[in-house]
Amino acid sequence: MKTKIMGILNITDDSFFEESRTNISEARERIENMLRDGADMIDIGALSSRPGSKMISDEEELNRVRDVLDIIKKNRFYEKAIFSLDSYSPLTIDYALNCGFKIVNDITGLSDDNVCVVAKKHKATVCIMHMKGTPQDMQEDPTYEDVVREVDEFFTQRVEKAKIFGIEDIILDVGIGFGKNLKHNIALIKNHACFSHFGYPLLVGASRKSMIDKISPSAVKDRLGGTLAIHIEAVRNKASIIRCHDVKEHVQAIRVFEALQ
Repeated sequence: MKTKIMGILNITDDSFFEESRTNISEARERIENMLRDGADMIDIGALSSRPGSKMISDEEELNRVRDVLDIIKKNRFYEKAIFSLDSYSPLTIDYALNCGFKIVNDITGLSDDNVCVVAKKHKATVCIMHMKGTPQDMQEDPTYEDVVREVDEFFTQRVEKAKIFGIEDIILDVGIGFGKNLKHNIALIKNHACFSHFGYPLLVGASRKSMIDKISPSAVKDRLGGTLAIHIEAVRNKASIIRCHDVKEHVQAIRVFEALQ
């Protein structure tokens, strides 16, 4: 099965990768470029989840992203790719799903029952991500006895919760960099195939993250090579969706990798 490429578009001024940030006036062009470059999915976010990021209200999040959601709806971009909202705000999620979005990308892994209710109402696909702690404290010495087992147990619990609410379409994301150190991230990539026993698509998003810098010291803007290496290994280990900033380069790299297989 062809690996799907999910492009990242951040409607915020504090995302960790400056070049992924955009504003209302640039959003349409950025979306069209991702579609032209071969994105199967586009993930829109208005709330930074980088370590130490600030919380904002549901109303402020919706105000940041509303015009972009309206652009997507007006231009029927949702007919050209699957749109995902990177949010855990029921208010913003409901608005996006009314604009043609199909995926709720919830970094809290359905911790809020109201997200489950909204997703079910719209028959949306839910991406359940594992995160230890919150973006404000998740990188303060995260510890596990066995990170692979603990993430697996988390998925088991949250998949059960999703089903209780009537949600059947699920994607799983181990949450690279979300409450994990380098050792944890490497273990999750190397053992990623074990999560395929759930029978759901597996998403990996390590795009330009700090684990690359810890292996090969580099600024965020210089981490494309490391990103591609991690993502190709993730695909080899059963990842079926790759979330990335650099759509064109990922489409090329992964299509070549798939051909070699």
